Amino acid sequence: MKNVKIELKWAIIFTLTTLAWMLLEKTLGFHDERIENYWWLILLYLPVAFFIYILAMRETRRRVYKGVMTWRQGFLSGLLMAVFVTLLSPLAQYVTHNYITPEYFESVRDYSVTNEFLTLEQANNYLNITSYRWQAVIGSFLGGIATAAIGAFVTRKQITNQDIA
Repeated sequence: MKNVKIELKWAIIFTLTTLAWMLLEKTLGFHDERIENYWWLILLYLPVAFFIYILAMRETRRRVYKGVMTWRQGFLSGLLMAVFVTLLSPLAQYVTHNYITPEYFESVRDYSVTNEFLTLEQANNYLNITSYRWQAVIGSFLGGIATAAIGAFVTRKQITNQDIA
């Protein structure tokens, strides 16, 4: 039960951090006048997301496994967090697109059509809240699995002879 509370706490922190990042993107103009550079900014969030997963796994290692954690235990911890993040992602999308940046879809649609990346019909089908919610759910889960696997490798800690002595 303690393990579940830790992962749920960190999933909430992850979601709040994501919302704060969205607010930063909006404030810096990457949802409207600087939208052409938006995809580069997303890449800057990846280390932040990874760091939050690492912090969660480190806390699990310390509090649940008393400082010693196998890769499998770390992966299961990260996977549980990924499930919680995935469950929270539709709410984060709702807050983002209704309160932080309600004009986002219009801006990205205009940019995509003007620069001939998408036709208007494609943009309308792809750039909407329903599509983004599904993308967030799938992306959160798959990204969470990958992050859990890598993070478990980073945070694993075995008992060594020095620990016994």
